[in-house]
Amino acid sequence: MHPRPEVLVTGGAGFVGSHLVRQLAKDQTVAVLEKPGANLGRLADLVECHRVEIRPADIRNRAETLNALAGCKKVYHLAANPRLWTYPKGEFLRVNYHGSRHVLEGALRLGARRVLHCSTESILTRAKQAGAIGADQVVPPDEVVGPYCKSKHRAEFFALALGSKGHPVVVVNPTLPVGPGDPGSTPPGRLILDFCLGKRREVIQAEVNLVDVRDAATAMRLALEGGQPGRRYLLGGENFTIRQLFEKLAAITGLPGPRFTVPWPVALLAAWVEETAADVFTRHEPAATLTGVILARRRMSFEAGPSLQALGASIRPAEESLRDAVLWLAGKGLIPMPAKTAQTASFHA
Repeated sequence: MHPRPEVLVTGGAGFVGSHLVRQLAKDQTVAVLEKPGANLGRLADLVECHRVEIRPADIRNRAETLNALAGCKKVYHLAANPRLWTYPKGEFLRVNYHGSRHVLEGALRLGARRVLHCSTESILTRAKQAGAIGADQVVPPDEVVGPYCKSKHRAEFFALALGSKGHPVVVVNPTLPVGPGDPGSTPPGRLILDFCLGKRREVIQAEVNLVDVRDAATAMRLALEGGQPGRRYLLGGENFTIRQLFEKLAAITGLPGPRFTVPWPVALLAAWVEETAADVFTRHEPAATLTGVILARRRMSFEAGPSLQALGASIRPAEESLRDAVLWLAGKGLIPMPAKTAQTASFHA
């Protein structure tokens, strides 16, 4: 018999969530709240050996969410719609804002001692940004871009307000997670996959900050245990331009590097055409989104040092994370094994 879980992770079958669950499950049984029908493949072995207890629930449903939270004293809230496009657009608000309220309010109502709310770096950008973005960044609601970011901004504001009022709620904002375990389900994962398949050689002039998914999960554990309620912790690693990212991938794999840079107006027009077609006709996620292209126009350089120092967390070099991501994709048969990667890299799960 295994003890009833006292820690719960919403969205625990996702890319970041599954790494967090694996770390937590080393010394305890972990409850995972996932929407009915979710792919639980990343956690299959842990479910089989009873280290993980799956609790199906839709966080849009307050009653279902409350029932799934029962008995849990520590709650990590990662569940969200992470896409930059969805249909209908109102789903972002229903999942990312109202769903977050159901989780946070429900956890506190049931007596949770500590609650972590996972936000995102994309809500910290401003139209005019001089230097790198830190954890103390203040962004007015009218500067937040697109329905996804707006829904996450509202949810973070609510979580920070709870913490400021004395409730044990901590907020973390990871940047773009990379590493093993992503078959292209996240924006950076899709970039890596497409590059390795030869589908992407063009770049847009934009910045990204990459954080290793394993280190982000560790930092979340540290934040829940020792973070200050009502405070935002920025979980980030190295800053790159998209061109530098592709050049790094080229060096790791031995594949050709980026060919040319797409002008921003061209990228914006292409995104508008693709997103309009998706909204009106196909209902399939477009390759380029308006939110993504508009964000690319903004400064996306981050300084997470103070947050990481406060938590006692560290982030490994991005090259190691990218190499492990490539090796994982190759090991799963999603890409051919690049000869250079096979010769020079070793995989650390």
